[in-house]
Amino acid sequence: MQNIIIFGASGHGSVVLDCLEKEGKYNVIGFVDSFKEKGSLVNGYQVLGSEIDLPYLISRFNITGGLVAIGDNWTRKLIVDRISKIVPYFNFVNTIHPDAVLGKDVQLGCGNVIMPGSIINANSIIHDFCILNSQSILEHDCLMESYSSLAPSSCCGGNVSIGSFSSICLGASVVNNIVLGQHSVVGAGSLVVDHFGDNLVIYGSPARIIRKRAVGEPYLSTPKKQQFFKFDSFDEFKSNLSI
Repeated sequence: MQNIIIFGASGHGSVVLDCLEKEGKYNVIGFVDSFKEKGSLVNGYQVLGSEIDLPYLISRFNITGGLVAIGDNWTRKLIVDRISKIVPYFNFVNTIHPDAVLGKDVQLGCGNVIMPGSIINANSIIHDFCILNSQSILEHDCLMESYSSLAPSSCCGGNVSIGSFSSICLGASVVNNIVLGQHSVVGAGSLVVDHFGDNLVIYGSPARIIRKRAVGEPYLSTPKKQQFFKFDSFDEFKSNLSI
């Protein structure tokens, strides 16, 4: 059994740990987290240090791979880039909870997290470092580009395409044949019935554009001071309604 580590010791890291333990494919050595005290315990596993300690940890514990357990899509990319700079060609593994369902000819890249109760139906393609949270559904022939995510109980119909770094939030639904651009966020409980482009916050039933969104802008929590973006004209607003 291969020895691996988890990058990120937050609540999401605990859920990823649970997936790995139940999958039973890897031996988890501990966590790596720059914001947790070295030697502290998370769910019975030790925080071994930060990313800068990775070369030593690989040698000390014979680590052959790991998984980045960061919920925010953009932050996950920054951590992956940092790890790859410290240890080029680091092996990022997938974890698939045993209660997840994968259909025929599903294709997975690396570094993906497939949580309990999630369903990925036939012929869907998931690139790298994606998250499919608990009870999320990705129907047949869908595409999730790298660093995209589905929140718990979200649902995508068949032939949906989700751009890199985009997120479908809690309980949102996307009907068949929809294309969602990059760096866009679909708000919780929304119903998406039209195509949407890049860098947008989309919300409602039916979903509409609320505002523009900056690359890397947090979406899992609301910051105290949030930058809102205005459209320069109504024509610009309309041009973003569909691709």
